[in-house]
Amino acid sequence: MTELVSTTPGLYPLPDRAKDELADLKGHQKGDLVPTDDPEVTDAYDRARREVVDRQQEAGLDRVVEGQLRWDDMLAHPLAVHDNVDTRGIVRYFDNNNFYREPVVTGELTPGGDIAAELDAATELVDEGLQAVLPGPYTLADLATDDHYGDEAALLEGVTEFLAAEAGAFPEVETLFLLEPSLLESPPGDSADERASDAIDAVASAVDADVVAHTYWESREGAGGLAEKVYAHLLDADLDAVGFDFVNGHNETVYNVNEYGCTGDVALGVTDGQNTLVESPSKIRERVDYVLENTPGADFERVYVTANTGLFYLPVGKFGRKLDALAAVEQEVTA
Repeated sequence: MTELVSTTPGLYPLPDRAKDELADLKGHQKGDLVPTDDPEVTDAYDRARREVVDRQQEAGLDRVVEGQLRWDDMLAHPLAVHDNVDTRGIVRYFDNNNFYREPVVTGELTPGGDIAAELDAATELVDEGLQAVLPGPYTLADLATDDHYGDEAALLEGVTEFLAAEAGAFPEVETLFLLEPSLLESPPGDSADERASDAIDAVASAVDADVVAHTYWESREGAGGLAEKVYAHLLDADLDAVGFDFVNGHNETVYNVNEYGCTGDVALGVTDGQNTLVESPSKIRERVDYVLENTPGADFERVYVTANTGLFYLPVGKFGRKLDALAAVEQEVTA
């Protein structure tokens, strides 16, 4: 029998109280580096982390994330806070209404333990089922501008080594979601797709946890699934699950799974992380059923039922209702 596990890809909105508090703190503006050595700022983020962790546990999610509330630059955050990276002008994420400061790599990407410190704090709050979130190495390299390594292959290698070292410092977690929208939005070409797979494999191998490489959004041509060669190479990585965006598209993904197979587990992005419409548990369940019924040969052991994207841009109230709906899907199955 397929196990359903409710979760999210993280990247949460700041609770309203924390947003107001941080805006009032001297020197903190949206898009500035977070001054983690400022005790007032640190305390504000600690309280906000507790609030979003409590909200997930209140909803009953099977996996609980730290929230990534400090990630003003979204997926570029691990680079944006690095000493050997300059942050410059505002850049649009792909064709979406998301923005980040351009991270320009100016020196060696040595590990700093930033994400591990966030997870260490979360371990004090999470009863069970802690889930880590990282940008995937291909996506993080794609978002970066290189002024040190010399070419795309060397940059990807440097980013991979950096993320693997960061992940290796994590406390014990149940699951790691590697967020890889660039595999869809800016897919690697010939030979680069194999390097991308090897990079994901290297980061996945750095943790003793179930690893999901989650892909989402659409290609520049409007396709809602990975290019066939990219997908086939991704399956060569040592992953427990591949994640798919079933909000933005499904036909290409269903074809890929039926044609090339899949991992033993799968993550299904079946609620919209960027739309304020709150899908009912029954609607989410219908989308899960659609995938399972149309990929009969896959026989997934575990299905991570999740939002397709991070939830950063949702109003806090809608965000909470999305969590409730995801957590209720398992009860919908057995009703």
